[in-house]
Amino acid sequence: EWCYHDPDCSESTWPSLAALHCNGTRQSPINIVSGSATEDENLTEFTFEGYNSKSALERIENTGDTVKVTFTTGVKISGGGLSESYDSLQFHLHWGNGTAEPGSEHTVDGKRFPMELHIVNTKSTYSRNTTLAVKDSEGLAALGFLIEVSVDDQPASWKTLTSYLTSISNTGEKITIQGDLSLDDLLSGVNRSNYYRYLGSLTTPVCNEAVVWTVFKEPIKVSKNLIDLFSSSVYIKNSTSLMVHVYRSTQPSQPVSTQPKASSSTKSGYSLALMTFALIMARY
Repeated sequence: EWCYHDPDCSESTWPSLAALHCNGTRQSPINIVSGSATEDENLTEFTFEGYNSKSALERIENTGDTVKVTFTTGVKISGGGLSESYDSLQFHLHWGNGTAEPGSEHTVDGKRFPMELHIVNTKSTYSRNTTLAVKDSEGLAALGFLIEVSVDDQPASWKTLTSYLTSISNTGEKITIQGDLSLDDLLSGVNRSNYYRYLGSLTTPVCNEAVVWTVFKEPIKVSKNLIDLFSSSVYIKNSTSLMVHVYRSTQPSQPVSTQPKASSSTKSGYSLALMTFALIMARY
């Protein structure tokens, strides 16, 4: 059984504990070098179905390794350069030790963020069957949202989410979410049109290399006191220790792509239009 903290099962042992995949060649997470991302015009906008539903978030649970929120059926994503629609199953989080020690899994240009939220999706072809999905090199699609500190005590959605933490302090504890929260609420303020894309793996054993990764460029902004609650409210499995440093270190880099930048001709045309408008207005 794998873990983050015990030397007998922590991440240095994963390549031997789960040798089939954890020592593979397209492992996640990675450090994303923004300047090296190649342009791909196929990386269109996503369509999010059920992300505005207040009843889609079903249950929140302490798994012993993270905090996980499971969804009802009918939550889906499509577009975004994916080969077909994917069913959204759950999200979970990774963190370090509050805001003092950042713990996102992906880093961008070497920067590690305080937390990271992962939404896990399976190809709709597999009818939410993860056993089938992990056998497909693109059977899973993971949406990664980096989380950084907000300057004010917002957003209210994260106050609602963290209010459940005291009810799931110990491993295996779970509680029903009261229909007062949606995925759109939690992702408020993030431009979901801009993202990085690469092919990788699950970030926990058995590290199946079956994931189409999307890491959004704009982070979710959450106040410091709410981020700190994750490392001060819940405990790891088989222990009285608080759940801290629940993230995998970055793995060897993979090819990363992103949306094309606006072409110089488009920019020039836009600038010319502005100049023309300004000249016209100056005559009146």
